[in-house]
Amino acid sequence: SALVAEKVWSDIESTHSVSDEQLSILHFLFGKNLERAMTIVDQRGVKRMLGHPSGRSIFQVVGESKRKEEYLCFPQHYCACYSFFYDIVNRGEQLCCKHQLAARLASSLGTYIDVKMSDHD
Repeated sequence: SALVAEKVWSDIESTHSVSDEQLSILHFLFGKNLERAMTIVDQRGVKRMLGHPSGRSIFQVVGESKRKEEYLCFPQHYCACYSFFYDIVNRGEQLCCKHQLAARLASSLGTYIDVKMSDHD
């Protein structure tokens, strides 16, 4: 599953667009998490925090609750949300959370908000 997903993400990154077939594959792999991630991306809820001068980056993704939490996220490895630890780390039920998917999708399409800051911050 992870290899198939990586191939699809790679194809999306190379064209900066998503085909119906690619969406179908991603939906099969990620289900409702993909739908929720697409909503987050559509609502411009993904920021890329870019450090200067190093160029290192991390994503900040909004949650869906009324409190509008924001979670720090590395799309392929980590998210600070509760679901990441509960569904992915502890139970192993999902490949990644909706915030990771939103960050990955926004990154692949280039539709994130860029926030530049010093490495110190």
